[in-house]
Amino acid sequence: MLTDKRILNAALEKRLYHLIISRLDGENIPIPEYQDRIFQLVRNGIGGFIIFGGKKEEVKHFVKTLQTISELPLFIASDIERGVGQQIQGSTLFPCQMSMAAAIDRSNPYDVGILEEAIQSVADEAEHVGINMPLIPVLDVNQDPDNPIICTRAFSDDPEVVTWFGLKYIKILEEAGLVSCAKHFPGHGDTSIDSHVSLPVINKSSEELISTDIVPFRSAINQGVSSIMVGHLSIPAIDTIPASLSREIHSMLRSALGFKGLILTDALTMHALNDIPDVAVRCLNAGADILLHPAEPDEAVKTLLSAVLSGQLPEDRIDSALTRIINRKEKLRNTRMQEVDYQAHARLSSQITDKSVSLIKGVPGIVPVINRENIHIFMAGDEEPCLRSPLKDLSANIWMLHEIGVNLDLHNTIAIVAIFTNVAAWKGSAGISENEKNRIRDLIRGSRKSIIISFGNPYVLRHFPESDVLVAAYEVTDQAQETVVKWLKGSGGLEGRLPVRLS
Repeated sequence: MLTDKRILNAALEKRLYHLIISRLDGENIPIPEYQDRIFQLVRNGIGGFIIFGGKKEEVKHFVKTLQTISELPLFIASDIERGVGQQIQGSTLFPCQMSMAAAIDRSNPYDVGILEEAIQSVADEAEHVGINMPLIPVLDVNQDPDNPIICTRAFSDDPEVVTWFGLKYIKILEEAGLVSCAKHFPGHGDTSIDSHVSLPVINKSSEELISTDIVPFRSAINQGVSSIMVGHLSIPAIDTIPASLSREIHSMLRSALGFKGLILTDALTMHALNDIPDVAVRCLNAGADILLHPAEPDEAVKTLLSAVLSGQLPEDRIDSALTRIINRKEKLRNTRMQEVDYQAHARLSSQITDKSVSLIKGVPGIVPVINRENIHIFMAGDEEPCLRSPLKDLSANIWMLHEIGVNLDLHNTIAIVAIFTNVAAWKGSAGISENEKNRIRDLIRGSRKSIIISFGNPYVLRHFPESDVLVAAYEVTDQAQETVVKWLKGSGGLEGRLPVRLS
């Protein structure tokens, strides 16, 4: 009898492992001990992995090995909002979603063709390295200009624009046989808090939520999106606890919106869930099918097993989640290993970046800037991109903003301020400090003419309406900077359209 119980528990453990997508660090793939640990998770029945980092060929061959030894196909997920190059070395880094929206004129068939080609390129590269669950698109409507974690990851602050672009991604990804994932339900766009750091509370009515944030998700469901990621957000009008733990939020997805696909949690390592006990159990009881990135998958399974045996987690809840998972995995096709034209993809990425840079305000007669001696360039924000900036080709008068002294005479010069801002998890901000804003305002007042360029978060430009020229580039990449340099020298134009309001 004891032996039978152990067999039953072992079978239950395997089913519970299948509800988990665990972390896979690509940089550690060459380490034999790390490989053994991953192989053991596969033997235990893990449902899949979310890949962070690694080299293209190493990731491709390791994933293929994992799929070979797994009893069921593995979900291989990754946050590739900016293409596979966002995670995997040797793959293409595409512009962020807001940059895509700035570059593409939806009424222009040529532009629409470029967008579709870009999404197909992302799908091809994902398939090439073995990623079958790209965690895209972001369908958040970025309504808070101080949003530290969505910002340029969103297409727009307009739900109609977000919906249009999101549906393009979903259609092409699904047609490629991949598991598209709309995130972060019910909407992470209207908050100034990063859920990696603490729990955002979104104080809006359910009617406001439905008329704005829910709009893209409703359309995504109608389009046939395979999975939806629920965010760690509190919306008191619906439920005060995080949405990922809320039966009401999951019921909204299943009943009100009619979603029949997979529901994923956001990463369970995020600090929005700090100090909440039994998170994995509560997520499944709320209605989630997949637990994404628990800190320790083995410990998570032990907790879940205990909850099932004690009656805290009903087995039929496990069964319904497993049914959806297996049904979707049965539709996965074998990864095709055909060659991918990475050079063509790199050219396409550059073309989109060139098309995205947006002139927000321009006083005639300032650009092109010709006299290098009269140009002073000031670097603000995140320092790392500044150290190698192509903007340095414009002038020998280069300053870090925090290094300038009070005696600098700019009354006969053009002050170019380049603000670099990265949108990144755990950072807590995608803007610049009040001290930096005040220093930039001093430069604007003290110079003959001023040009403010945002590389990254376009919302920082709203603090400097008095500047003569305002430019939004949505990336800190060399390509974005080179596009701006060409324009400043008079050898190129700026085609982008700002997809958000700066007021």
